[in-house]
Amino acid sequence: MCGITAYVGTDDAVGGLLTGLSNLEYRGYDSAGIAVKNGRGLEVIKREGELDRLREAVGSERPTGGIGIGHTRWSTHGPPTDENAHPHTDCSGRIAVVHNGIIDNYDGLRTDLAAEGHEFRSDTDTEVIPHLIESELETGKSPADAFRAAIARLDGSYAVACLIDGEDVVYATRNGSPLVLGRADGRYFLASDVPAFREYTDEVVYLEDTDVVVVRPGGYEITDPNGIPVNRPVETVDWEPEAAGKSGYPHYMLKEINEQPESLRQTLHGRVDALAGKVDLPEFPPGTFEDVEQVQFVAMGTSHHAGMYAASMLTAHGIPAHAYMAGEYADCPPPADGRTLVVAVTQSGETADTLNAVRRARSAGARTLAVTNVVGSSVTRECDDELFIRAGPEIGVAATKTFTSQVAALTLLGERIAGDVTGVASAGARDLLAALSELPGDVQQVLDDGTAREVAEALYGCDAYFFIGRGPAYAVALEGALKMKEISYEHAEGFAASELKHGPLALVTPETPLFGVLTGKDETKTLNNLKEVQARGAPVIVVTTPRHASAASFADYVIEIPETEPEAAGILANVQLQLVSYYAADLLGRPIDKPRNLAKSVTVE
Repeated sequence: MCGITAYVGTDDAVGGLLTGLSNLEYRGYDSAGIAVKNGRGLEVIKREGELDRLREAVGSERPTGGIGIGHTRWSTHGPPTDENAHPHTDCSGRIAVVHNGIIDNYDGLRTDLAAEGHEFRSDTDTEVIPHLIESELETGKSPADAFRAAIARLDGSYAVACLIDGEDVVYATRNGSPLVLGRADGRYFLASDVPAFREYTDEVVYLEDTDVVVVRPGGYEITDPNGIPVNRPVETVDWEPEAAGKSGYPHYMLKEINEQPESLRQTLHGRVDALAGKVDLPEFPPGTFEDVEQVQFVAMGTSHHAGMYAASMLTAHGIPAHAYMAGEYADCPPPADGRTLVVAVTQSGETADTLNAVRRARSAGARTLAVTNVVGSSVTRECDDELFIRAGPEIGVAATKTFTSQVAALTLLGERIAGDVTGVASAGARDLLAALSELPGDVQQVLDDGTAREVAEALYGCDAYFFIGRGPAYAVALEGALKMKEISYEHAEGFAASELKHGPLALVTPETPLFGVLTGKDETKTLNNLKEVQARGAPVIVVTTPRHASAASFADYVIEIPETEPEAAGILANVQLQLVSYYAADLLGRPIDKPRNLAKSVTVE
């Protein structure tokens, strides 16, 4: 939800901080700031608005010094203003702090600190942290002990980085919010995510909850909250810095839509034996899931739609499966026990609702499995097992390539589960796996030959957009609507096709186009639903394979996808709907990579 960064070296820190903040803008972009330690103390510059306003301010007031911290914000406590922007300082300006997360007990702490004489300048929960450190320093504690003592008084989720004047050090810790350390030739970086510093180094250390790291120009030390050293391995990031750039595309979203053939190749590589009709998941050899009686998918947003897609396919195999909103699951979990497999689907591996759902599932004795894109993320430590989707870095706030890779990975996982539970390969497994192996080429064909732009132009100015589908196509309809609303700001809703005449049909007018996703399986009823809509004057757009030639006879627009198996067709239909949403938003002049009120990784509930 916010991005924090820190730079520790002997040269100019400002360049490294601004680069890091630019690379982290997808995590928040309503204000930004930096604090740099120099011979005069701590210099803090922060501005409401996007990063360019901070760059302008730094250009005229550029601090000097080799140690600094930075922050790009997505507002939670208080509106985006200069005062509410990070870093926040104590009364004397000796301490500066940046923070990602939410301090649950900040109100009580603020009241206590105000009673002690501390003065607050912002509406944020973060501002209590520098004042807590200041209070602990006043008792005679060393800076390191004062930092630990202050952190011990916090409840909630946080990643924190701190400067204290007089110390050539950055103090940092995490609890429920991501924080990673990078090292490169005597320089060190801290950030919410690897892209912040990937152009400088591929050597990273993933910090774990309650770790405290003390970083100096000469090195770093990681301890537990009591100061006892702990060891965290240095890992190598296996993607190039350019993978997190736009590569000439006008938006990250369009770049990542076009990366889907390659991201799917990475997801499927070594996992599909199409000739033998077998799934090859080294992480889960045959028999791994033979004692599973039910599968529960927990996720939020786009990942929830991927879970719905997978649950629908598993149910068709006779395996009881259901997809739950992770936030609802955590508050009111369904029955689960040792024969329940709970699959947590999260692109970042840091989604707060999903992590809490995993904890609730584990407390019930369920087996847990993470499907994620990020090695070293929190969910991989919380779950018993993990399956990486291997989609590469995704910077765009609106998830695109990670959805297709999630669905592909979950399809393979579902085939393995079904085979283990039933003892035989599912009917049609060979054809499905062959279709999956052809997906990268099929997606490329969609990208090369699609008519999504023309459809978006034809529908420009409509009042609302509706999407329908059945089975896995229902999940695609929901995802299509989500993409449309989050980046175009136009009203969009997805429905199960069977739901249409039970209320939503009242919303249909000639200004409400309806997209029907037809994957080639039991679609007669969906076609009838579309005809009902057309009879009421609404434009009808069908997303389908050539086998549905009959749809062209009544649909206003047909967006075609390559012929494939029904279980794989939804992935191709989704790519077309991504493109429609992208072009619709572009026509409206929306800030596609920075949709209002949204950020990439929602690390607080």
